[in-house]
Amino acid sequence: MAQSFSSLNPMLWAGGLAVALVLTSFGGWETGVRAEDRPVGVETGLPLPRFVSLKANKVNVRVGPSRTHPVRWVYQRKGLPIEILAEFENWRRVRDMDGDVGWIYHTLLDGRRHGLVRPSSGEETATLFSGPGGTGETIAAAESNVVVALEACGTDWCLAQAGGYAGWIAKQDLWGVYAVERFE
Repeated sequence: MAQSFSSLNPMLWAGGLAVALVLTSFGGWETGVRAEDRPVGVETGLPLPRFVSLKANKVNVRVGPSRTHPVRWVYQRKGLPIEILAEFENWRRVRDMDGDVGWIYHTLLDGRRHGLVRPSSGEETATLFSGPGGTGETIAAAESNVVVALEACGTDWCLAQAGGYAGWIAKQDLWGVYAVERFE
């Protein structure tokens, strides 16, 4: 029987807009766009948009890119995936899974990849398997809103870890990775 693990701390606020960019195996594009034509951040030179995760258990999201701007809301969940939309000096304009947009100071973000379980089937859980493609035995049932660490993602499946379990989860059941993005 599969084990279940539940989400840790709920978020105070969240948001999400549709992703217009499609990434390839090494963070590039599968749509034929040349590497030199990809939009990149003016501060880092990294692709935009891109996913990162929260580095701390408490992260302020501000109205604008400075500490003088008021705090719009506070995330209270280390590892939560977040999408960087723009860069301004040491600030990153971000969007969360519900579409809410704000500014976070760059040192509060981590390049290590995480995903948020969002079962596409309308179920309350998504299954982790011992092999990609739904092959092998069932390892665990990850509940909706669980944050998983992503080790690698292929065409349709990602190798994920959470709560002491590791297995392959369908990419369509995650927020925090683009549909055709692949990485190791």
